[in-house]
Amino acid sequence: QREFTQKKTFTSWINSILAKHTPPYVVSDLYTDIQQGHLLLDLLEVLSGQHLPREKGFNTFQCRSNIENALTFLKSRSLKLINIHVADIIEGKPSIVLGLIWTIIFHFHIEELARTLACTYNQPSPDRPGAVDSSPKANRSAKKSAKIKERWKMSATKALLLWAKEQCSLHGSVSVTDFKSSWRSGLAFLAIIQTLRPGLVDLEKAKARSNKENLKEAFRIAELELNIPRLLEPEDVDTVNPDEKSIMTYVAQFLQYSKNLPESEEDMQEKVREAMGWLAAQEEKLAKLLVETENETYYQKYKEMMSFVETFNQEKIPFLPVLSSKRGEAELSEGQQQMREEWDKVISQINEWKAKLDQMLPSPLDSIEAWLQEVERLQAEDLPDLQDPFKAMSVFREIIVIFKGLMDCFDSHLDTLQSFKNEDEKNMPLVLPEKLEEMKRRLFNNICSTNPSTFLEYHYGLCSAIASEVKLKLNIWDVKYGARESVESLLENW
Repeated sequence: QREFTQKKTFTSWINSILAKHTPPYVVSDLYTDIQQGHLLLDLLEVLSGQHLPREKGFNTFQCRSNIENALTFLKSRSLKLINIHVADIIEGKPSIVLGLIWTIIFHFHIEELARTLACTYNQPSPDRPGAVDSSPKANRSAKKSAKIKERWKMSATKALLLWAKEQCSLHGSVSVTDFKSSWRSGLAFLAIIQTLRPGLVDLEKAKARSNKENLKEAFRIAELELNIPRLLEPEDVDTVNPDEKSIMTYVAQFLQYSKNLPESEEDMQEKVREAMGWLAAQEEKLAKLLVETENETYYQKYKEMMSFVETFNQEKIPFLPVLSSKRGEAELSEGQQQMREEWDKVISQINEWKAKLDQMLPSPLDSIEAWLQEVERLQAEDLPDLQDPFKAMSVFREIIVIFKGLMDCFDSHLDTLQSFKNEDEKNMPLVLPEKLEEMKRRLFNNICSTNPSTFLEYHYGLCSAIASEVKLKLNIWDVKYGARESVESLLENW
């Protein structure tokens, strides 16, 4: 049943994409049509906007070549194609074909849409002060495409789910917790439609109808009023265990629709004014809190900061669309520019408060915190450019020495942190338990788990620099020096 649903949903999705192809292409049987390779290449060309190499014929060699070209293109986008082979696609193996199409849907459709929501749902917390404005650690991680793919898959799914929750939360009892049974009643689809186009749906009447009636109504309205292709049928969803991938594919189309909704300049200006008022109130609240907690204990100061950040995270949710709109673009209005500056100012003040509290930690936690920050800073730095291999060799050697020196302290800091007695002479806690847990988490997750790979990365960089320098020298010495011993002597002297 799941395979049947996925085949039907994925085929409908592909046809909605290939309708934009010139000439349009219609898939009749996914398992058969994909075997020639042209379907894959057409689909990828529409999704990527790129022209891909292909063989024009349909013999076995040409079909194999086209499929290989499609898979090569996907791999160039850092997509993992586990157990997906040309021979299996030529045979039209259902599990392989569906797995490949899902990979394409997730990357080009769901990930691309959810990427616009990533900053929206990436909220700051006391142990991740840079989450709102992007920390060096995050910038460095973003460049490690192999590792980030799995993390991003989870966050893309989560971002889409959070978006759906947000749309449904405006309508009382409509709850969404997953991409399975939460959609069975049809109310979630209707709630999203009501949010995107108020007035099209009567949710009170819907609550008295059957699941199939609601699903049929939701799919009908979405197709006729929102121009969203009908990828599902009521019986696909009104089942004990609906297919998660099919529902995600369909829900993502509603997110796509929301991104295309026009917004008047007047509405945008009003939202900017509201956001500016909220930011001003946050700045005033923060300044007042700093004064009030000046003579408090470290424990109380940190507790107040956590409380402030938690409330800040909740209150900012309604303002996130306007705070993130056009961010980074040159054509910002004067109001948007002021709002952006005010946002950066508030975030900077929160981060400064966090940094100051980190420096005030009781001994020996203060030195461990400083050590943690130094290791994280080093790990977040960009690796040297190999265009100048001789310079890169020197920098890599220096980094390795510094990093090794820092990691020599790992065991002692770990023992100190684990044995730290968190109470003063009056048996009162010195530090909030959450702060201790945060430090342990950073020590284990960010440093202990990445230590070997970081060392390997540095040494790999050093070896690459040496190899590049050797090649450079050999190219310079590409003349007859006589005996082999003479060349070996030159290398040894160098």
